[in-house]
Amino acid sequence: MTKRMPCPPAPGPLEAYAVRFDDLFGTLAQRRGFREYLAGLLLPRDRNKTLTCLASAEPVAGAQHAAVQRLQFFLSESTWSQDAVNARRLELLLADPATAPHPDGVLVVDDSGDRKDGTATAHVGKQYLGSVGKIDRGVVTVTTCWADERVYYPVHARPYTPAHHFPRGKNDPGFRTKLQIAADLAARAKATGLVFRAVTADCAYGDQDSFRSDLHADGLPFVMALKPRHGTWAYGPDTHTPVDAARLLTWQDAEHPGDWSRIERTFRDGHTATWWAAEASLGWWGPDGNVRLVVATGDPATLPAKATWYLATDLPRPGSPRVTASPYPAAALAEIVRIYGLRHWVEQSYKQVKDELGWADFQVRSDAAIQRHQALVNCAFSFCWNTWFAPPPPAPAHQPPGPGAPPSPLERGRTRVPAAPTGLLAQGTPRRPWLADALGHAATLLAGMVDEAPARSTPGADQHRRQRQTFDLYCPV
Repeated sequence: MTKRMPCPPAPGPLEAYAVRFDDLFGTLAQRRGFREYLAGLLLPRDRNKTLTCLASAEPVAGAQHAAVQRLQFFLSESTWSQDAVNARRLELLLADPATAPHPDGVLVVDDSGDRKDGTATAHVGKQYLGSVGKIDRGVVTVTTCWADERVYYPVHARPYTPAHHFPRGKNDPGFRTKLQIAADLAARAKATGLVFRAVTADCAYGDQDSFRSDLHADGLPFVMALKPRHGTWAYGPDTHTPVDAARLLTWQDAEHPGDWSRIERTFRDGHTATWWAAEASLGWWGPDGNVRLVVATGDPATLPAKATWYLATDLPRPGSPRVTASPYPAAALAEIVRIYGLRHWVEQSYKQVKDELGWADFQVRSDAAIQRHQALVNCAFSFCWNTWFAPPPPAPAHQPPGPGAPPSPLERGRTRVPAAPTGLLAQGTPRRPWLADALGHAATLLAGMVDEAPARSTPGADQHRRQRQTFDLYCPV
């Protein structure tokens, strides 16, 4: 068997992460492309992270540059499996005690759309795009994300293909709705080894009876939002919507809450807020039914639209007759509110993968290339957590010079520790103040390694062009 050629190392701590994927790539070019792509995604850029940006080339004039074409081939034509790369990424997350999933976490199901034009690109269609808040041409990807109060990371992603891409439209055997894709991804997360308290999603999924039924059939408990006016069959004088059911609950004031229970919510920054939660009844849904309707709000008197959740869950109520027969542990009102509150971490992850890591900046057309780009972005995101939780390297012990040692020459080398690169601190930039913790920390380390890289010896004429193409990928524009 031919011995593998050594791969040029990635800058700083990225090499230790990238080497864990080396056995998934069959050639030196693939291993180098993996490192170059991740480094380009992680380094700060002032423009969209297209292939020319990742290779530090001019947007249009540099499209034919060798470094750009190398990344293009790696993404579109090279033979490697994005599913195997994503599986290895999850394997590393599950093996690390700092990021390993536990039964108190949640699996968030969601989808996100971004504008893309043209007719030759896979998955493009006229559909609702959450990033622009309207119907437009673009690509929608269904995603799952694991989260708890401390950490969150993407699990799986699968682009949705509109019906017009299939010969028989929605009747084509290959067509799958977003709900079907989401149910499959949730089951796949469970099969991968992730453990979680429940699957949670917003009302786009919670309103769908078929989706909840698919999760129940797969043995996955759920806590999902409903639209306030989500209608259900009932007799004429009975309640027909969740908001109608909530208004039947008794409430006088905080000292006399009636049907409501006080819930103290604690947020990551340490501040707390008082909410109220109650069991409601709607049709066949009730405290002891197969599906419970839980209402949580900041003000039971007015039920403000932006601070009221209407939640459907199949987790049994403590003390309910269903507890003994249910395969899931009972969940009190506070637990239901906590579970759904973790759903909002998926919105935070979208901000980071889109605004900083270039999730929607791909300029490729094929389905495989799009999924590869998304898998590599998720690898970059997971690398940030890996670096954030990694112990800092030990500081070198200072050895005072001996009595006979000559003084160090002041005209050579650094005489002080350089300051951290401005604009790259872990707190994020003022333009994006929500970015914090792992993402900025990893970017700072990576950029710092590039800035402080030791100078190389001057290459010969036969080596200059080859070395320059590689080194340019690690230099900020």
